Amino acid sequence: MEKVTGIGGLFFRAHDPKALGRWYQQHLGISLTPSSYGDSVWQQEAGPTVFAPFEETSDYFGDAHKFWMVNFRVRDLGKIAAQLQAAGVAVKIDPQSYPNGRFARLHDPEGNPIELWQPAKPAT
Repeated sequence: MEKVTGIGGLFFRAHDPKALGRWYQQHLGISLTPSSYGDSVWQQEAGPTVFAPFEETSDYFGDAHKFWMVNFRVRDLGKIAAQLQAAGVAVKIDPQSYPNGRFARLHDPEGNPIELWQPAKPAT
């Protein structure tokens, strides 16, 4: 069976797409959509990706009116959380470490939930 090789894009509606795009670029380092075919797109590092539909009654995303949440892998959860907090972005770090790593939650300026994930280092 032929399979997809990864996520090629994440598309969603926004009240102010330009401002929201700039927020993601400024605070999370995600390159905006190129304005020409000669410009580069955001390059992700290879790594684990979870694809998980949730029950429509799940409270995992917080606001019941939000239908999606993006989870971004990070190298150092503490450093990026401190950087976001210094910029005035509220970040809640889960105090528990899980077998698959550590997590934090924040919201973009339009209230969309974001989860940051520092994967656990493989046992040596």
